[in-house]
Amino acid sequence: MCRAQGDAVAGRRGWRLPGTLRLLLAYGGYLLLGSAAFWALEGPAERHSAQQLLQGKWELLGNYTCLKGPALERLVQDIIKAYKSGLTLQGNSTSLGRWDFDGSFFFSISAITTIGYGNLSPSTVSAQIFCIFFALFGIPLNLILLNRIGQLMLSGVQQCAKCLGEKLRWQEAAAILTRTCALVTGLLLFLLLPPFLFSVIEGWTYAEGFYYSFVTLSTIGFGDYVIGMNPDLTYPSWYKNLVSVWILFGMAWLALVINLCITLLENSSDLCQCGKKKSKELEQDLMDCNKNSSPRPDDMENGSSKDTKPEGAN
Repeated sequence: MCRAQGDAVAGRRGWRLPGTLRLLLAYGGYLLLGSAAFWALEGPAERHSAQQLLQGKWELLGNYTCLKGPALERLVQDIIKAYKSGLTLQGNSTSLGRWDFDGSFFFSISAITTIGYGNLSPSTVSAQIFCIFFALFGIPLNLILLNRIGQLMLSGVQQCAKCLGEKLRWQEAAAILTRTCALVTGLLLFLLLPPFLFSVIEGWTYAEGFYYSFVTLSTIGFGDYVIGMNPDLTYPSWYKNLVSVWILFGMAWLALVINLCITLLENSSDLCQCGKKKSKELEQDLMDCNKNSSPRPDDMENGSSKDTKPEGAN
């Protein structure tokens, strides 16, 4: 019976992939899933936009025969380049303001926080060289500050949980309640309420504001939505400074949430490893039982000698 159970467990065990290889396969599969989803969702819209752009170009050239195709394309490229640099045409003048002090301060924040929207970048060689050294020392400083802010947030939550636990005389319930309140408060302050401000000042929808909030705080920074970049709007002087403070504290809070998710994933992995360890111990016990149940050579020799002993011998 023990031998049969041991053989069954050994057969089920088989060969397992190493943990790092399984993680790489899961990572690659997740990337393939995202690639397929974005390809299916964004591909048709991109092709439709390209067709409309080409159709508009040919209609413009057909209506104004004095225009030349190469000259028009050069003008379009110059307009795109100027827009990326922060310049837009307004009648017979151009709009400035992306590289004023407020705009430069917001660019500095996006540089050292590694958000890097990509909508604004230095064009002169001296500014590019300065940006390299500025980010080289600024990124570690930003990480140290975010770590300190995160520790202060965490210690505050732990202190509140301790005080509440002493009053309720139930420490575990107080800890769960305090962490839940901290999570909900962070969601309100950094993800759920800021989109309303962006909707009022930028004219975005709530979904666009929420999308910008998460993309910014997670440092993804696509650059498709950036505050303070609409030349047709007049922004308050405090707007970019308030958003900069929101980015700093929001990144610290989101880093704590991401660390919590990582801890949960690691704990689930540890539980799986614990289950595997227990199964291995069970398998080893079955194998030991199998070995103990099988007859040893000495026992077989003693048994055979007893069988061949003369009947008359005492």
